[in-house]
Amino acid sequence: MSSAREIAVIVGAGHAGAEVVAALRQNAYAGRIILIGDEAELPYRRPPLSKNYLSGEASRESLLIRSAAAYDKLEVECWIGTQVLAIDRVKKNILLSDGRIQAYTKLVLATGGRPRKLPDPAADKSNVHYIRTLADIDRLQSGFAKGKHLLVIGGGYIGLEAASVGIKNGLQVTVLEAAPRVLARVAAPEISAFYERAHRTRGVDVRTGVSVQAFHGEQQVEAVQLSDGSELQVDLLIVGIGIVPNDELARSAGLEVNNGIVVDTFARTRDSDILAVGDCANHVNGFLTRLIRIESVPSAQEQGRTAAHSICGKDIPHVAVPWFWSDQFDLKLQMVGLSQGYDRLVLRGDLASESFSAFYLRNGIVLSVDAVNRPQDFMVAKRMVAERVQVDPQALADESISLKSLLPAA
Repeated sequence: MSSAREIAVIVGAGHAGAEVVAALRQNAYAGRIILIGDEAELPYRRPPLSKNYLSGEASRESLLIRSAAAYDKLEVECWIGTQVLAIDRVKKNILLSDGRIQAYTKLVLATGGRPRKLPDPAADKSNVHYIRTLADIDRLQSGFAKGKHLLVIGGGYIGLEAASVGIKNGLQVTVLEAAPRVLARVAAPEISAFYERAHRTRGVDVRTGVSVQAFHGEQQVEAVQLSDGSELQVDLLIVGIGIVPNDELARSAGLEVNNGIVVDTFARTRDSDILAVGDCANHVNGFLTRLIRIESVPSAQEQGRTAAHSICGKDIPHVAVPWFWSDQFDLKLQMVGLSQGYDRLVLRGDLASESFSAFYLRNGIVLSVDAVNRPQDFMVAKRMVAERVQVDPQALADESISLKSLLPAA
């Protein structure tokens, strides 16, 4: 049990940090809670940034995870627009950008990540944009206009989502992916080919196996020279080539860092009073039984709950099955599990109909599933992956056989 004298400080006001503070109160944490964010915003939902918010369909207020009044009710102090400069593990305090020093009993690092940037001097040209924060999108929207030539560098989910919004808003869109196919790290070749076709038929110029060799222009990037010898005129660029975990605070404090802040299955670093969650954390996932850093809202929230349990003296390991989603055009993709190491792909439904599920199997066991416009399949798929169900591939592909019937008996 916690006492009123304890102080939990959470550094990072994203999905993970917001989940930690709520879960602490849900678990009867009686101490003081301080949530610190470097943006001048209360915690907000980030997935809509490259979708509804970029398209202008969502307001800033609609993105808030909870209202200011809700934090007041939880008795959470929100220090927004404030940076943490250093951690003193011996004195158990942190140095803030305004000069204050704040003590902590438990410290949670939920510092997230930042976009991987283009090489200089192109990185910070006025029409080069990255998608991570509200400010990023506010800056992008002023030039996001009908008829403009938009170049998207990176054929991952962020890039493809931005491309789909660009087409919807009447821009001329080109996507460049240096790998031989889009979504190469996360999807089977069949799924990559499906998404390439879907984008091309809706007006996106998708170019794979091509990279930028040179950027031309002084104040702005006006044209790019490509590795295939061609040149593109551009009005604005969106860069989606991955993120870098914000682990500098932990590194400076002498904590273990390796592609993020290394934590155990209870979200604890080697300093038992410091925890790390979300995109910045390379955590031991109990389901996958290995260290992994997952960039996913559900994972950030699950890790946040794990950290809150640990702070409240309840050692409940993080064993959640990773899941993700992506909205592009009228295609809702829902994914569960990780497909690395699969030896067979089974398709249920017709790719041409744009409603299907792709099951990744290893030795007949369902490793992961990509469901496109099939929410019912996805709900069953989550159980299949979580329970490591072994299936008959032919039965799996046969839509006359209920997917639920392939689950083991209770």
